[in-house]
Amino acid sequence: MFVLSQIEHNLPMPPHLLNRPLVDAIKAELERLLLDKVIANLGLCVSVYDILSVEGGFIFPGEGCSTYKVSFRLLMFRPFIGEVLVGKISGYDEKGLQVSLDFFSDICIPGHLMQFGTVRGEDGRWALKTEDGDELHLDIDDEIRFLVSSIKYPPIPVEQKEDDKPFAPMQINGSIKGDGLGLLAWWAAGEEEGEEEEDGEGEEEGEEEQ
Repeated sequence: MFVLSQIEHNLPMPPHLLNRPLVDAIKAELERLLLDKVIANLGLCVSVYDILSVEGGFIFPGEGCSTYKVSFRLLMFRPFIGEVLVGKISGYDEKGLQVSLDFFSDICIPGHLMQFGTVRGEDGRWALKTEDGDELHLDIDDEIRFLVSSIKYPPIPVEQKEDDKPFAPMQINGSIKGDGLGLLAWWAAGEEEGEEEEDGEGEEEGEEEQ
């Protein structure tokens, strides 16, 4: 889910930061520029992990600040395809479910990537219809386990209409097709039964050894 990415960047340093130790000033400026920002093909910047090297300090003609060539590492949120994550349902519409990880919310589980038998009801909610005819609703704030099926970094639109959704520079599509995927509550009972069976087998083996 989290990876380290090494980057080199020519960083202009604002003069008001130069009263601090150079490395601290550079880290503060990098955090201002990059923290909580998406870098295409790298992911969402969570923190500046460390500063590897600093070179330069040149003042170019016409500029009132010094520029440093900085090599540093960023801690990035970038899940891999096929990774299984757990989040909470934050919304739903005709396309599918929106899921949040608290610090990242541009996650969609489209209808065609839900468990077989999942349909959208008249009230707008999605629900899984069981063989017994019951409906297991997927409600807001329910915890859901999903598999990352794709990650996209769409280009910044030149124009946006007023009714368009806010631009998302990083979009994750998830899938809940497959065993163990979907609401945690769906699988909780089965997991508890499995744990009880394992405990019971362990006790029987202990009795036989005695």
